[in-house]
Amino acid sequence: MYGGGYIFDDEKNKSQATRVQDDPELLAAFEARIDRGEKIEPHDWMPVEYRRQLLRMIEQHAHSEIIGALPEGTWITRAPNLKRKMALIAKVQDEIGHGQLLYAAAETLGKSREEMINDLLSGKAKYSNVFNYPAKTWADIAVIGFLIDGAAIVNQLANAKGSYGPYVRALKRICVEESFHLKQGHEAFVYLATGTSQQRAMLQDAMNRWYRPLIHFFGPPDTISQHTEKLMRWKVKMASNDDMRNQFLDQYIPKIQEVGITLPDPNLRKNPNTGIWEFSDPNWDEFFAVIRGNGPCNKERLAVRQWAEENGAWVKNALLKTNEKYTIPLA
Repeated sequence: MYGGGYIFDDEKNKSQATRVQDDPELLAAFEARIDRGEKIEPHDWMPVEYRRQLLRMIEQHAHSEIIGALPEGTWITRAPNLKRKMALIAKVQDEIGHGQLLYAAAETLGKSREEMINDLLSGKAKYSNVFNYPAKTWADIAVIGFLIDGAAIVNQLANAKGSYGPYVRALKRICVEESFHLKQGHEAFVYLATGTSQQRAMLQDAMNRWYRPLIHFFGPPDTISQHTEKLMRWKVKMASNDDMRNQFLDQYIPKIQEVGITLPDPNLRKNPNTGIWEFSDPNWDEFFAVIRGNGPCNKERLAVRQWAEENGAWVKNALLKTNEKYTIPLA
């Protein structure tokens, strides 16, 4: 997902409902269904914590799709040629569509779209850390299209095998469209990497800036990540943060190095004995600061969405006037 593998959980904002004791018999029957590989549907009984964490994850994913379109959207008018412009327009349109699919899936868990949007605009709801960094050059768009979309696909393909039916069905469609985004990003990345010295330098600069946010993308290490064991037991999450991060590095580090782009981490290496990628301390304090609203572009991103909400309100108001009479043109 554009939202990383983590589910950021602010303990002080937990509702009283999360402390409700689930019926043991219903819980046992629910977990037996999960073990059999059955999908849970909106009308089915589910544990309070399952509903809460699933809603949090899907809502976070939806917000990430919407906010994630903003840095790319700013480059539509500045794309280097018509081909790039048209591809970027199509991609941004897809991302907004993904957000709508995910809001619809989240609504099946009992929270309205209006509530979700309000929580986003107020800063209560979270979205992926990577969309709180600026896209300074066209190379940033190539990195986003190739590596951030690549990281998202690692997460989406895993969660498409999860237990909640509406989310799984939405992810299957999203994964198909994201695969085209990945191809677009890879082509742009390779084009710059094999281009002029100026283009390569621009791409290398973008890679240097995006490396740490990419390491952060899947969330904190499993040792400090909350709820992972229970969420994997219920197939809300299908892989741990560390496992998904390692899978991503395994797939994409060789592709980056193949075109001669370097990574700004002298300690980055794959342990030949464990097969696990090792890297320098990625500064998790920065990650948590960004998620809590203190990143370089947090305020800007939400201000843009607030402007869009306010200036687009007339469209929603017009659509809600079901009794309004309209004149049909004859020619």
